[in-house]
Amino acid sequence: MSAARLIGLLQGPDRPGLVARIANGIFQRGGTILHADQHHDAETGVFVQRLEWIPGDREREPHEFQRSARDLGMEVRVLRSDSKPKVAVFVSKIPHCFQDLVLRWRQGEFHGELVCAISNHPDLAKFSAAFDLPFHHIPVAPGENAAAEAAHLQLLRAEGIELVVLARYMQVLSGEFLDAVKVPVINIHHSFLPAFAGGKPYHQAHQRGVKLIGATAHYATRDLDEGPIIAQDVTRITHRHSVEDLVRKGRDLEKAVFAQAIRAHLDGRVLVCGKKTVVFD
Repeated sequence: MSAARLIGLLQGPDRPGLVARIANGIFQRGGTILHADQHHDAETGVFVQRLEWIPGDREREPHEFQRSARDLGMEVRVLRSDSKPKVAVFVSKIPHCFQDLVLRWRQGEFHGELVCAISNHPDLAKFSAAFDLPFHHIPVAPGENAAAEAAHLQLLRAEGIELVVLARYMQVLSGEFLDAVKVPVINIHHSFLPAFAGGKPYHQAHQRGVKLIGATAHYATRDLDEGPIIAQDVTRITHRHSVEDLVRKGRDLEKAVFAQAIRAHLDGRVLVCGKKTVVFD
């Protein structure tokens, strides 16, 4: 079980015998399947699958598996258990998600390498330095978002970043940036989306007198707070709770949901299917 494993993520039109043909191909190439999970979307007819296996030939198998899956009309992505994606975290002044993320990384909870922090404010530089995490302060002056995003892209490309996570980064990334970065971007939003999108969701929730508040981690897209959802959680509140109470209770949710989404992505458990995701446990 300690041998290097491959993880295959597939999606495409369902057809009879698909699971058997995929599994038989791995067997014929000398592989041993450790885990397999799949889902059929009855509304769209789309089949999605996550496979984890020890390959017979570690170097050739990713290419052979991709070729055989594409021959079956499937979109496919292959990950290696011995490869750790490079991750950058964007943060502003609000510390809790950033600090929790760094501590979890130090404890070895994520299958990835946290390379750097990027911020439009210098406030969290000392915390970052305490954990030997390079901290890049890139101010975002009014009307100069394009220049800041150009600096972001240059840095991300120089570091070979494969995943960007937004730890309460209080800036809206442009559609042009999201198109150009060409890696997934995971955001944590402090509401149970699609309710209370945009700014000050805890204030909106308090004004509406809701009985539940939540947090949502999703992939960032051109449409603000409307990207495919990866993880969510909620907690109950009452009329006795103030906005400050909602913020305090919500921060606990935000940290846990953010970590859950990042872990699922790095473990190769998330497939994006249109506007939604399939997350294999």
